[in-house]
Amino acid sequence: MENKIKHLEFIQLVITRMNVNSFLLRGWSVTLVAALFAFAAKDTNIEYVLITYISTPLFWILDGYYLGQERKYRDLYNSIRLKDESEIDFDMNATIMNNNKNSWISSLFSITNLIFYGTLIAITLVVMLIIN
Repeated sequence: MENKIKHLEFIQLVITRMNVNSFLLRGWSVTLVAALFAFAAKDTNIEYVLITYISTPLFWILDGYYLGQERKYRDLYNSIRLKDESEIDFDMNATIMNNNKNSWISSLFSITNLIFYGTLIAITLVVMLIIN
């Protein structure tokens, strides 16, 4: 049972790292959008706001990637959890855990990503209208 627990701990560390990366991306995206809004309001220059239309989708794409990877490793965790101790080989390849809910595209358009980044884009539209 010791090998199985150790393998699950390794996978859990990867899941945690993907989750932290996703969290940091969201923090950076909000910080960047807020800073660009401040510059735009200070100079009454809408071009700063337009930069958010480049940065927000890039952060969205990266966040979708990390969420997809996290989902694959969660599925790997579940498959290892169900294996016998004798079958544990410490394989960390999560690409074999490929189904539709773990794809990059489905993660990109997950409910949480749609709400978070959709809200950022909607706020950007409102700020553009206010500045103009």
